[in-house]
Amino acid sequence: MTPEFPAPRLSALTLPLSEVPAAAEFARNPDVRRLLGSADPATWIMRGKGIVGLGRVAAYRVRGGTRFTSARVWWDELRQDATVHDSVQRPGTGLLAFGAFAFAPSSTVDSGLMVPELVIGTDAHGAWLTLISTGPSEPTVEDVGAAWRRLVRAAPAVARPEEPDAAASSYPTAVPGTLDEQRWMEAVADGVGMIRAGELDKLVLARDVVVDTGQPIELGAVLGRLSERFATCWTYCVRLGPEQEGSEQEGPDDGEGAGRLLGATPEMLIRVHRGTATARVLAGTLDRQDLPDGANPEDFAGTELGGSEKQQREHRFAVDSLITGLSPYADEVSGGEHPFILALPNVWHLASDVTAQLRAGVDGTLPSALELAEAVHPTAAVCGTPTETAGAVIEDLERMDRGLYAGPVGWLDGAGNGEWGIALRGAVQLDAHRARVSAGCGIVAESDPRAELAETWAKLRPMLESLPARWDRE
Repeated sequence: MTPEFPAPRLSALTLPLSEVPAAAEFARNPDVRRLLGSADPATWIMRGKGIVGLGRVAAYRVRGGTRFTSARVWWDELRQDATVHDSVQRPGTGLLAFGAFAFAPSSTVDSGLMVPELVIGTDAHGAWLTLISTGPSEPTVEDVGAAWRRLVRAAPAVARPEEPDAAASSYPTAVPGTLDEQRWMEAVADGVGMIRAGELDKLVLARDVVVDTGQPIELGAVLGRLSERFATCWTYCVRLGPEQEGSEQEGPDDGEGAGRLLGATPEMLIRVHRGTATARVLAGTLDRQDLPDGANPEDFAGTELGGSEKQQREHRFAVDSLITGLSPYADEVSGGEHPFILALPNVWHLASDVTAQLRAGVDGTLPSALELAEAVHPTAAVCGTPTETAGAVIEDLERMDRGLYAGPVGWLDGAGNGEWGIALRGAVQLDAHRARVSAGCGIVAESDPRAELAETWAKLRPMLESLPARWDRE
Protein backbone atom coordinates (compact mmCIF):
# COMPACT_ATOMS: atom_id res chain seq x y z
CA MET A 1 0.00 0.00 0.00
CA THR A 2 2.79 2.36 -1.06
CA PRO A 3 3.49 4.54 -4.11
CA GLU A 4 5.09 2.78 -7.07
CA PHE A 5 7.79 5.42 -6.70
CA PRO A 6 7.91 8.42 -4.33
CA ALA A 7 5.68 11.23 -5.57
CA PRO A 8 7.35 14.59 -4.98
CA ARG A 9 5.42 17.80 -5.04
CA LEU A 10 3.75 18.16 -8.43
CA SER A 11 3.23 21.19 -10.63
CA ALA A 12 0.59 21.32 -13.35
CA LEU A 13 0.04 23.78 -16.18
CA THR A 14 -3.12 23.62 -18.30
CA LEU A 15 -3.39 25.65 -21.50
CA PRO A 16 -5.81 25.81 -24.40
CA LEU A 17 -4.44 23.63 -27.19
CA SER A 18 -4.34 26.65 -29.49
CA GLU A 19 -1.70 28.30 -27.28
CA VAL A 20 0.88 25.53 -27.78
CA PRO A 21 2.67 26.04 -31.13
CA ALA A 22 4.07 22.49 -31.15
CA ALA A 23 0.51 21.14 -31.28
CA ALA A 24 -0.70 23.47 -34.05
CA GLU A 25 -1.23 20.72 -36.61
CA PHE A 26 -3.19 18.57 -34.15
CA ALA A 27 -5.27 21.59 -33.11
CA ARG A 28 -6.76 21.78 -36.60
CA ASN A 29 -8.40 18.39 -36.00
CA PRO A 30 -8.20 17.65 -32.26
CA ASP A 31 -9.65 14.15 -32.40
CA VAL A 32 -7.89 12.29 -29.60
CA ARG A 33 -8.18 9.01 -31.53
CA ARG A 34 -5.30 10.39 -33.62
CA LEU A 35 -3.07 9.91 -30.56
CA LEU A 36 -3.63 6.18 -30.08
CA GLY A 37 -0.32 5.35 -31.77
CA SER A 38 1.61 7.07 -28.98
CA ALA A 39 3.52 4.87 -26.54
CA ASP A 40 1.51 3.33 -23.69
CA PRO A 41 -1.47 5.73 -23.73
CA ALA A 42 -4.03 5.97 -20.96
CA THR A 43 -7.40 6.69 -22.55
CA TRP A 44 -10.99 7.66 -21.89
CA ILE A 45 -12.59 8.34 -25.27
CA MET A 46 -16.02 8.56 -26.86
CA ARG A 47 -16.59 9.77 -30.44
CA GLY A 48 -13.12 11.26 -30.64
CA LYS A 49 -13.50 13.38 -27.52
CA GLY A 50 -12.19 12.64 -24.05
CA ILE A 51 -8.80 12.38 -22.41
CA VAL A 52 -5.49 10.76 -23.34
CA GLY A 53 -2.58 10.59 -20.89
CA LEU A 54 1.03 9.98 -21.90
CA GLY A 55 4.04 9.27 -19.70
CA ARG A 56 3.73 9.07 -15.92
CA VAL A 57 4.99 11.09 -12.98
CA ALA A 58 3.38 9.28 -10.04
CA ALA A 59 1.43 6.11 -9.31
CA TYR A 60 -0.17 4.46 -6.31
CA ARG A 61 -1.21 0.82 -6.01
CA VAL A 62 -3.17 -0.85 -3.27
CA ARG A 63 -5.15 -4.01 -2.45
CA GLY A 64 -7.91 -4.92 -0.05
CA GLY A 65 -11.09 -3.52 1.40
CA THR A 66 -9.64 -0.04 1.94
CA ARG A 67 -8.38 0.31 -1.65
CA PHE A 68 -10.71 3.22 -2.51
CA THR A 69 -10.13 5.08 0.75
CA SER A 70 -6.36 4.62 0.62
CA ALA A 71 -6.23 5.88 -2.96
CA ARG A 72 -8.36 8.91 -2.05
CA VAL A 73 -6.07 9.79 0.84
CA TRP A 74 -3.02 9.55 -1.43
CA TRP A 75 -4.70 11.67 -4.10
CA ASP A 76 -5.89 14.29 -1.60
CA GLU A 77 -2.36 14.70 -0.24
CA LEU A 78 -0.96 14.92 -3.75
CA ARG A 79 -3.41 17.57 -4.97
CA GLN A 80 -3.21 19.65 -1.78
CA ASP A 81 0.58 19.91 -2.14
CA ALA A 82 0.49 20.54 -5.89
CA THR A 83 0.91 23.89 -7.63
CA VAL A 84 -1.67 24.21 -10.41
CA HIS A 85 -2.07 26.92 -13.05
CA ASP A 86 -5.22 26.22 -15.06
CA SER A 87 -6.53 28.83 -17.48
CA VAL A 88 -9.19 26.46 -18.88
CA GLN A 89 -11.06 25.48 -15.69
CA ARG A 90 -13.23 22.63 -16.92
CA PRO A 91 -13.75 19.06 -15.76
CA GLY A 92 -10.59 17.15 -16.64
CA THR A 93 -8.23 20.14 -16.60
CA GLY A 94 -5.54 20.80 -14.00
CA LEU A 95 -4.15 17.92 -11.99
CA LEU A 96 -5.55 14.57 -13.19
CA ALA A 97 -5.14 10.84 -12.59
CA PHE A 98 -6.36 7.73 -14.36
CA GLY A 99 -7.37 4.77 -12.24
CA ALA A 100 -8.71 1.24 -12.04
CA PHE A 101 -10.01 -0.70 -9.05
CA ALA A 102 -10.46 -4.42 -8.51
CA PHE A 103 -14.00 -5.74 -8.39
CA ALA A 104 -13.62 -7.44 -5.01
CA PRO A 105 -11.76 -6.49 -1.82
CA SER A 106 -10.33 -10.03 -1.71
CA SER A 107 -8.61 -9.64 -5.10
CA THR A 108 -4.87 -10.23 -5.30
CA VAL A 109 -4.67 -7.76 -8.20
CA ASP A 110 -3.57 -4.18 -7.58
CA SER A 111 -5.97 -1.24 -7.72
CA GLY A 112 -4.79 2.33 -7.86
CA LEU A 113 -4.17 5.63 -9.58
CA MET A 114 -1.66 6.80 -12.17
CA VAL A 115 -0.76 10.45 -12.85
CA PRO A 116 0.35 11.02 -16.47
CA GLU A 117 2.98 13.54 -17.49
CA LEU A 118 1.03 15.01 -20.42
CA VAL A 119 -2.76 15.11 -20.71
CA ILE A 120 -4.55 15.91 -23.96
CA GLY A 121 -8.26 16.60 -23.51
CA THR A 122 -11.17 17.60 -25.71
CA ASP A 123 -14.82 18.23 -24.99
CA ALA A 124 -17.73 20.09 -26.61
CA HIS A 125 -16.14 23.43 -25.68
CA GLY A 126 -12.62 22.92 -26.97
CA ALA A 127 -9.28 21.22 -26.40
CA TRP A 128 -6.48 21.62 -23.88
CA LEU A 129 -3.08 20.33 -22.78
CA THR A 130 -1.88 19.78 -19.23
CA LEU A 131 1.76 19.18 -18.34
CA ILE A 132 2.38 17.69 -14.89
CA SER A 133 5.98 17.85 -13.72
CA THR A 134 8.10 16.96 -10.72
CA GLY A 135 11.01 19.32 -11.31
CA PRO A 136 12.07 22.18 -9.02
CA SER A 137 10.54 24.81 -11.32
CA GLU A 138 6.97 25.18 -12.53
CA PRO A 139 6.30 24.17 -16.15
CA THR A 140 6.18 26.75 -18.92
CA VAL A 141 4.58 26.89 -22.37
CA GLU A 142 7.95 25.85 -23.78
CA ASP A 143 7.98 22.83 -21.47
CA VAL A 144 4.53 21.82 -22.69
CA GLY A 145 5.73 22.02 -26.28
CA ALA A 146 8.83 19.99 -25.49
CA ALA A 147 6.74 17.29 -23.80
CA TRP A 148 4.43 17.21 -26.82
CA ARG A 149 7.33 16.64 -29.21
CA ARG A 150 8.80 13.95 -26.95
CA LEU A 151 5.65 11.97 -26.08
CA VAL A 152 3.05 12.48 -28.80
CA ARG A 153 2.79 10.50 -31.97
CA ALA A 154 -0.18 12.04 -33.79
CA ALA A 155 -1.55 10.42 -36.94
CA PRO A 156 -2.42 12.79 -39.82
CA ALA A 157 -6.04 11.69 -39.49
CA VAL A 158 -8.15 9.23 -37.52
CA ALA A 159 -7.19 5.76 -38.67
CA ARG A 160 -10.01 3.56 -39.92
CA PRO A 161 -8.86 0.12 -38.78
CA GLU A 162 -9.63 -2.71 -41.12
CA GLU A 163 -12.40 -5.00 -39.93
CA PRO A 164 -11.02 -8.40 -38.93
CA ASP A 165 -11.86 -11.23 -41.32
CA ALA A 166 -13.89 -13.65 -39.22
CA ALA A 167 -12.85 -16.50 -41.51
CA ALA A 168 -9.12 -15.90 -41.12
CA SER A 169 -7.64 -19.23 -40.10
CA SER A 170 -4.48 -17.57 -38.81
CA TYR A 171 -6.26 -15.84 -35.94
CA PRO A 172 -5.44 -17.14 -32.46
CA THR A 173 -7.96 -19.17 -30.53
CA ALA A 174 -9.54 -18.04 -27.29
CA VAL A 175 -9.32 -21.00 -24.93
CA PRO A 176 -11.28 -21.47 -21.69
CA GLY A 177 -9.88 -19.77 -18.62
CA THR A 178 -10.85 -20.78 -15.10
CA LEU A 179 -13.98 -22.75 -16.07
CA ASP A 180 -14.82 -24.42 -19.36
CA GLU A 181 -18.29 -23.97 -20.85
CA GLN A 182 -19.86 -27.02 -19.21
CA ARG A 183 -18.56 -26.23 -15.74
CA TRP A 184 -19.67 -22.61 -16.07
CA MET A 185 -23.19 -23.68 -17.08
CA GLU A 186 -23.26 -25.93 -14.02
CA ALA A 187 -22.33 -22.91 -11.92
CA VAL A 188 -25.21 -20.97 -13.48
CA ALA A 189 -27.60 -23.83 -12.68
CA ASP A 190 -26.39 -23.79 -9.08
CA GLY A 191 -26.98 -20.04 -8.93
CA VAL A 192 -30.50 -20.41 -10.31
CA GLY A 193 -31.20 -23.02 -7.65
CA MET A 194 -30.08 -20.65 -4.91
CA ILE A 195 -32.28 -17.87 -6.27
CA ARG A 196 -35.31 -20.17 -6.48
CA ALA A 197 -34.61 -21.25 -2.90
CA GLY A 198 -34.85 -17.62 -1.79
CA GLU A 199 -31.18 -17.20 -0.85
CA LEU A 200 -30.84 -14.15 -3.11
CA ASP A 201 -32.77 -12.29 -5.83
CA LYS A 202 -30.20 -11.82 -8.59
CA LEU A 203 -26.67 -12.99 -9.29
CA VAL A 204 -24.11 -11.99 -11.94
CA LEU A 205 -21.77 -14.78 -12.99
CA ALA A 206 -18.74 -14.16 -15.21
CA ARG A 207 -16.22 -16.36 -16.97
CA ASP A 208 -12.94 -15.77 -18.76
CA VAL A 209 -11.07 -16.91 -21.85
CA VAL A 210 -7.38 -16.48 -22.64
CA VAL A 211 -6.05 -15.37 -26.02
CA ASP A 212 -2.48 -15.89 -27.22
CA THR A 213 -1.96 -13.81 -30.36
CA GLY A 214 1.46 -15.31 -31.02
CA GLN A 215 2.86 -11.84 -31.65
CA PRO A 216 2.93 -8.50 -29.79
CA ILE A 217 -0.54 -7.04 -29.31
CA GLU A 218 -0.78 -3.81 -31.33
CA LEU A 219 -2.30 -1.56 -28.69
CA GLY A 220 -3.04 1.38 -30.99
CA ALA A 221 -4.79 -0.85 -33.50
CA VAL A 222 -6.88 -2.56 -30.82
CA LEU A 223 -7.96 0.75 -29.27
CA GLY A 224 -8.66 2.12 -32.74
CA ARG A 225 -10.96 -0.79 -33.60
CA LEU A 226 -12.81 -0.45 -30.30
CA SER A 227 -13.30 3.32 -30.58
CA GLU A 228 -14.42 3.03 -34.20
CA ARG A 229 -16.85 0.12 -33.84
CA PHE A 230 -18.17 1.07 -30.40
CA ALA A 231 -18.39 4.82 -30.84
CA THR A 232 -21.14 5.18 -28.22
CA CYS A 233 -19.03 3.42 -25.58
CA TRP A 234 -16.11 4.74 -23.56
CA THR A 235 -12.83 3.33 -24.86
CA TYR A 236 -10.62 2.92 -21.81
CA CYS A 237 -7.01 1.95 -21.30
CA VAL A 238 -4.87 2.21 -18.17
CA ARG A 239 -1.75 0.48 -16.90
CA LEU A 240 -1.14 1.01 -13.21
CA GLY A 241 2.31 -0.53 -13.13
CA PRO A 242 4.47 -3.56 -13.90
CA GLU A 243 2.46 -6.05 -11.82
CA GLN A 244 1.07 -8.86 -13.92
CA GLU A 245 -2.39 -10.27 -13.47
CA GLY A 246 -2.27 -14.02 -13.82
CA SER A 247 1.29 -14.08 -15.13
CA GLU A 248 3.11 -17.32 -14.46
CA GLN A 249 6.52 -15.70 -14.13
CA GLU A 250 8.11 -12.33 -13.57
CA GLY A 251 10.93 -10.63 -15.36
CA PRO A 252 11.76 -8.95 -18.63
CA ASP A 253 10.71 -11.95 -20.74
CA ASP A 254 7.06 -11.28 -19.86
CA GLY A 255 7.15 -8.36 -22.28
CA GLU A 256 5.54 -4.96 -22.49
CA GLY A 257 1.93 -4.39 -21.50
CA ALA A 258 1.49 -6.82 -18.61
CA GLY A 259 -1.39 -5.71 -16.37
CA ARG A 260 -2.80 -3.21 -18.86
CA LEU A 261 -6.60 -2.92 -18.72
CA LEU A 262 -8.37 -1.97 -21.95
CA GLY A 263 -11.78 -2.16 -23.52
CA ALA A 264 -14.90 -0.23 -24.52
CA THR A 265 -17.55 -0.03 -21.82
CA PRO A 266 -21.16 0.97 -22.46
CA GLU A 267 -21.83 1.49 -18.75
CA MET A 268 -21.04 4.68 -16.83
CA LEU A 269 -20.85 3.83 -13.13
CA ILE A 270 -20.70 7.48 -12.06
CA ARG A 271 -19.79 10.81 -13.64
CA VAL A 272 -19.37 13.99 -11.58
CA HIS A 273 -19.19 17.35 -13.32
CA ARG A 274 -19.44 20.44 -11.11
CA GLY A 275 -21.77 19.04 -8.50
CA THR A 276 -24.02 16.97 -10.76
CA ALA A 277 -23.68 13.18 -10.81
CA THR A 278 -24.93 11.04 -13.68
CA ALA A 279 -24.85 7.33 -14.38
CA ARG A 280 -25.89 4.93 -17.12
CA VAL A 281 -27.20 1.60 -15.85
CA LEU A 282 -27.33 -1.44 -18.13
CA ALA A 283 -28.98 -4.75 -17.31
CA GLY A 284 -30.90 -6.91 -19.74
CA THR A 285 -29.18 -8.08 -22.94
CA LEU A 286 -30.20 -9.38 -26.35
CA ASP A 287 -27.69 -10.70 -28.91
CA ARG A 288 -28.02 -9.12 -32.37
CA GLN A 289 -27.28 -12.52 -33.88
CA ASP A 290 -30.68 -13.66 -32.56
CA LEU A 291 -32.49 -11.27 -34.93
CA PRO A 292 -34.78 -13.37 -37.17
CA ASP A 293 -34.43 -12.95 -40.92
CA GLY A 294 -36.59 -10.11 -42.17
CA ALA A 295 -37.44 -8.82 -38.70
CA ASN A 296 -37.32 -5.13 -37.84
CA PRO A 297 -34.39 -4.71 -35.39
CA GLU A 298 -36.02 -2.01 -33.28
CA ASP A 299 -39.32 -3.87 -33.00
CA PHE A 300 -37.54 -7.13 -32.17
CA ALA A 301 -35.41 -5.55 -29.44
CA GLY A 302 -38.38 -3.66 -28.04
CA THR A 303 -40.45 -6.81 -27.74
CA GLU A 304 -37.74 -9.14 -26.45
CA LEU A 305 -36.30 -6.70 -23.91
CA GLY A 306 -39.01 -4.17 -23.21
CA GLY A 307 -41.72 -6.82 -23.10
CA SER A 308 -39.83 -9.36 -20.98
CA GLU A 309 -40.69 -9.51 -17.30
CA LYS A 310 -37.39 -11.32 -16.66
CA GLN A 311 -35.31 -8.62 -18.35
CA GLN A 312 -37.25 -5.78 -16.74
CA ARG A 313 -36.85 -7.27 -13.27
CA GLU A 314 -33.12 -7.82 -13.79
CA HIS A 315 -32.80 -4.18 -14.89
CA ARG A 316 -34.78 -2.87 -11.93
CA PHE A 317 -32.44 -4.58 -9.48
CA ALA A 318 -29.48 -2.75 -11.06
CA VAL A 319 -31.17 0.67 -11.04
CA ASP A 320 -32.34 0.31 -7.45
CA SER A 321 -28.88 -0.66 -6.22
CA LEU A 322 -27.33 2.41 -7.86
CA ILE A 323 -29.95 4.76 -6.42
CA THR A 324 -29.52 3.21 -2.96
CA GLY A 325 -25.78 3.84 -3.04
CA LEU A 326 -26.11 7.37 -4.45
CA SER A 327 -29.02 8.72 -2.40
CA PRO A 328 -27.08 9.48 0.84
CA TYR A 329 -24.92 11.93 -1.14
CA ALA A 330 -27.66 13.73 -3.04
CA ASP A 331 -30.54 16.11 -2.48
CA GLU A 332 -32.40 14.62 -5.42
CA VAL A 333 -31.99 11.50 -7.57
CA SER A 334 -34.05 11.05 -10.72
CA GLY A 335 -34.25 8.64 -13.64
CA GLY A 336 -34.60 4.93 -14.17
CA GLU A 337 -38.39 4.84 -14.29
CA HIS A 338 -38.57 4.18 -18.03
CA PRO A 339 -35.66 2.13 -19.45
CA PHE A 340 -34.76 2.59 -23.11
CA ILE A 341 -33.13 0.28 -25.64
CA LEU A 342 -29.42 0.95 -26.19
CA ALA A 343 -28.25 -0.44 -29.53
CA LEU A 344 -24.63 -1.57 -29.82
CA PRO A 345 -22.97 -3.35 -32.75
CA ASN A 346 -23.07 -6.71 -30.97
CA VAL A 347 -26.07 -6.52 -28.59
CA TRP A 348 -29.06 -4.51 -27.41
CA HIS A 349 -29.32 -3.51 -23.75
CA LEU A 350 -32.01 -2.19 -21.48
CA ALA A 351 -30.56 1.09 -20.25
CA SER A 352 -31.47 3.82 -17.77
CA ASP A 353 -29.83 7.21 -17.19
CA VAL A 354 -29.83 8.48 -13.61
CA THR A 355 -29.06 12.04 -12.45
CA ALA A 356 -28.38 13.38 -8.95
CA GLN A 357 -27.72 16.84 -7.54
CA LEU A 358 -24.99 16.30 -4.97
CA ARG A 359 -25.21 17.55 -1.39
CA ALA A 360 -22.25 19.06 0.48
CA GLY A 361 -20.97 17.14 3.49
CA VAL A 362 -20.45 18.45 7.02
CA ASP A 363 -17.12 19.97 5.91
CA GLY A 364 -18.89 21.95 3.21
CA THR A 365 -17.36 20.04 0.28
CA LEU A 366 -19.12 17.96 -2.34
CA PRO A 367 -18.30 14.25 -2.65
CA SER A 368 -15.71 13.49 -5.31
CA ALA A 369 -16.21 11.16 -8.24
CA LEU A 370 -13.93 8.57 -6.62
CA GLU A 371 -15.84 8.72 -3.33
CA LEU A 372 -19.09 8.10 -5.19
CA ALA A 373 -17.55 5.28 -7.21
CA GLU A 374 -16.80 3.51 -3.96
CA ALA A 375 -20.30 4.23 -2.65
CA VAL A 376 -22.15 2.70 -5.61
CA HIS A 377 -19.76 -0.15 -6.50
CA PRO A 378 -20.67 -2.90 -7.06
CA THR A 379 -24.13 -2.35 -8.47
CA ALA A 380 -26.48 -5.25 -9.09
CA ALA A 381 -25.55 -4.95 -12.78
CA VAL A 382 -22.23 -6.68 -12.07
CA CYS A 383 -22.78 -8.33 -8.68
CA GLY A 384 -26.35 -9.13 -7.67
CA THR A 385 -28.94 -8.58 -4.93
CA PRO A 386 -28.42 -8.54 -1.97
CA THR A 387 -24.89 -7.29 -2.66
CA GLU A 388 -23.04 -9.01 0.19
CA THR A 389 -24.71 -12.37 -0.39
CA ALA A 390 -24.18 -12.18 -4.16
CA GLY A 391 -20.52 -11.26 -3.72
CA ALA A 392 -19.88 -14.34 -1.60
CA VAL A 393 -21.71 -16.61 -4.06
CA ILE A 394 -19.72 -15.16 -6.98
CA GLU A 395 -16.41 -16.10 -5.37
CA ASP A 396 -17.69 -19.61 -4.68
CA LEU A 397 -19.22 -20.33 -8.11
CA GLU A 398 -16.89 -18.49 -10.50
CA ARG A 399 -13.73 -19.98 -8.97
CA MET A 400 -11.69 -17.04 -10.24
CA ASP A 401 -10.31 -13.71 -9.14
CA ARG A 402 -12.11 -11.18 -11.32
CA GLY A 403 -9.25 -8.75 -10.82
CA LEU A 404 -9.99 -5.44 -12.53
CA TYR A 405 -12.85 -6.89 -14.59
CA ALA A 406 -16.19 -5.27 -13.63
CA GLY A 407 -14.48 -2.80 -11.31
CA PRO A 408 -14.41 1.00 -11.72
CA VAL A 409 -12.10 2.42 -14.41
CA GLY A 410 -11.73 6.05 -15.42
CA TRP A 411 -10.28 9.36 -14.22
CA LEU A 412 -10.58 12.10 -11.61
CA ASP A 413 -9.27 15.64 -11.38
CA GLY A 414 -8.17 17.84 -8.51
CA ALA A 415 -11.57 19.53 -8.23
CA GLY A 416 -13.45 16.29 -7.55
CA ASN A 417 -14.80 15.88 -11.09
CA GLY A 418 -14.36 12.55 -12.78
CA GLU A 419 -15.83 9.76 -14.87
CA TRP A 420 -15.78 6.15 -13.76
CA GLY A 421 -17.12 3.42 -15.98
CA ILE A 422 -17.45 -0.27 -15.24
CA ALA A 423 -14.59 -2.26 -16.78
CA LEU A 424 -16.70 -4.37 -19.14
CA ARG A 425 -16.21 -5.53 -22.76
CA GLY A 426 -12.49 -5.50 -22.17
CA ALA A 427 -9.35 -7.45 -21.39
CA VAL A 428 -6.30 -7.48 -19.19
CA GLN A 429 -2.99 -8.08 -20.92
CA LEU A 430 -1.03 -10.89 -19.30
CA ASP A 431 2.11 -10.14 -21.32
CA ALA A 432 3.06 -8.80 -24.73
CA HIS A 433 0.98 -11.34 -26.66
CA ARG A 434 -1.56 -12.82 -24.22
CA ALA A 435 -4.78 -11.33 -22.86
CA ARG A 436 -7.49 -12.45 -20.47
CA VAL A 437 -10.99 -11.53 -21.69
CA SER A 438 -14.02 -11.78 -19.36
CA ALA A 439 -17.79 -11.44 -19.65
CA GLY A 440 -20.75 -12.08 -17.36
CA CYS A 441 -24.54 -12.35 -17.25
CA GLY A 442 -27.30 -11.47 -14.86
CA ILE A 443 -28.90 -14.60 -13.42
CA VAL A 444 -32.48 -14.65 -12.11
CA ALA A 445 -34.93 -17.44 -11.34
CA GLU A 446 -35.93 -17.94 -15.01
CA SER A 447 -32.37 -18.04 -16.37
CA ASP A 448 -31.36 -20.86 -18.70
CA PRO A 449 -27.66 -21.85 -18.47
CA ARG A 450 -27.22 -22.40 -22.21
CA ALA A 451 -28.84 -19.07 -23.07
CA GLU A 452 -26.61 -17.33 -20.53
CA LEU A 453 -23.55 -19.00 -22.07
CA ALA A 454 -24.55 -17.64 -25.49
CA GLU A 455 -24.88 -14.18 -23.94
CA THR A 456 -21.29 -14.34 -22.65
CA TRP A 457 -20.06 -15.02 -26.18
CA ALA A 458 -21.99 -11.99 -27.43
CA LYS A 459 -20.24 -9.87 -24.81
CA LEU A 460 -16.81 -11.40 -25.48
CA ARG A 461 -17.02 -10.62 -29.19
CA PRO A 462 -15.97 -6.92 -29.01
CA MET A 463 -12.55 -7.76 -27.59
CA LEU A 464 -12.06 -11.03 -29.48
CA GLU A 465 -12.77 -9.28 -32.78
CA SER A 466 -10.58 -6.33 -31.86
CA LEU A 467 -7.49 -8.31 -30.84
CA PRO A 468 -8.47 -10.14 -33.20
CA ALA A 469 -9.11 -13.73 -32.17
CA ARG A 470 -11.41 -16.58 -33.06
CA TRP A 471 -12.98 -18.71 -30.36
CA ASP A 472 -13.08 -22.40 -29.67
CA ARG A 473 -16.75 -23.28 -29.09
CA GLU A 474 -15.84 -26.78 -27.91
